[in-house]
Amino acid sequence: MVGAIIQVLISGFIIGALARWAVPGPDPMSVPMTILLGVFGSFLGGGIAAVIFGAEQDSGSVFAILIGSILASTLLVIAYRRFVQHRPITGPDAFRPPPS
Repeated sequence: MVGAIIQVLISGFIIGALARWAVPGPDPMSVPMTILLGVFGSFLGGGIAAVIFGAEQDSGSVFAILIGSILASTLLVIAYRRFVQHRPITGPDAFRPPPS
């Protein structure tokens, strides 16, 4: 049970970090927030990809679920930046740190 929780936290961190890396500009957020966005994006995007492509253990389905997880997490990072930080997604202002 503890091992499964640790696996979810590690995979959430990795997916969340990839999502933050996909969005240009600085995203000052904590490690727990990165994990949270990664876990929610994995459940949302991975679930949708599993429904569309099937949840078999072949490499195509696993890859589709991984890409769906990263895409959903990236959309969550974009929404976080837009609605929580009140910053643009593109343009020169996207590369400036948020005001303190």
